[in-house]
Amino acid sequence: MLRRSLRIPAVGVAYLVTAAVVSSAMASGPEEYADVAVSSGTRAGPGTAATLVIAHRGASRYAPENTLAAVDAAHRRGLIWVENDVQRSKDGRLVVLHDATLERTTDARKVFPGRAPWRVGDFTAAEIARLDAGSWFGKRFAGERVPTLAAYLRRLDRNGQRLLLEIKAPEKYPGIEAQVLRELRVRGWLDRAHVRSRLVVQSFSVPCVKAVHAAAPQVRTGILGAPGPDDLVRYARFADQINPRASAISSRWLATVHRLRGPHGRPLQVYVWDVAKNTSARSVRARGVEGVIE
Repeated sequence: MLRRSLRIPAVGVAYLVTAAVVSSAMASGPEEYADVAVSSGTRAGPGTAATLVIAHRGASRYAPENTLAAVDAAHRRGLIWVENDVQRSKDGRLVVLHDATLERTTDARKVFPGRAPWRVGDFTAAEIARLDAGSWFGKRFAGERVPTLAAYLRRLDRNGQRLLLEIKAPEKYPGIEAQVLRELRVRGWLDRAHVRSRLVVQSFSVPCVKAVHAAAPQVRTGILGAPGPDDLVRYARFADQINPRASAISSRWLATVHRLRGPHGRPLQVYVWDVAKNTSARSVRARGVEGVIE
């Protein structure tokens, strides 16, 4: 997912997301597929003041994106929800990385100079594990690694965090939907507690989202993009969220989305991303979205 910076003052983040509220909300909440709200203990929904802030690729303004350091940076700032990107290595391991290539966020060019264009799927997990995924961001992150999905899930569990997982470019990795679900199951992320309030799987690929829902209908899913009304009706059969670029939506479009109910009988939710620079959290809330991926 592309990113731009939504500047939310520290006090605003503290107001939106507090560890105490999230802890109590996780322990309570009778609704099977309820999102916890992040301000006053009420549940998030259209027209409410509570808008979830999801740490995009972890707290990627403070640590190298999609690393365990970024997960921990989000945790320190009270950000309970974390978004990441999952791809597959040449030897079939699931790794957490955004770009189609390793060049931008690792030292692959230096370590493997003869293997341009350094596509993720052309490297084994052991080769990817050799790479420095932190120095490009700052010297103090030197030696940070590209995590496997398994390691990422362990860290989230340790921190008590929640996951908005994006399956990246599934057309490049046939069968990745089933593989992701197997990994989630093995790591305990398909139990009732995680499925109820700690996990959403999303993708730009509609067939991918549909496949995830077919294989694990209890898992909440999201489609990235801003589909038209006819598609929205069809997608509501297997998606719980429609997550568009912020600039692509209108009040009329939001109203159309919120009138529809997803496969679990709840109104479709909207989490926006690529929010324009200097946009305030209040103005985003006023539009009636349930979440901001920042």
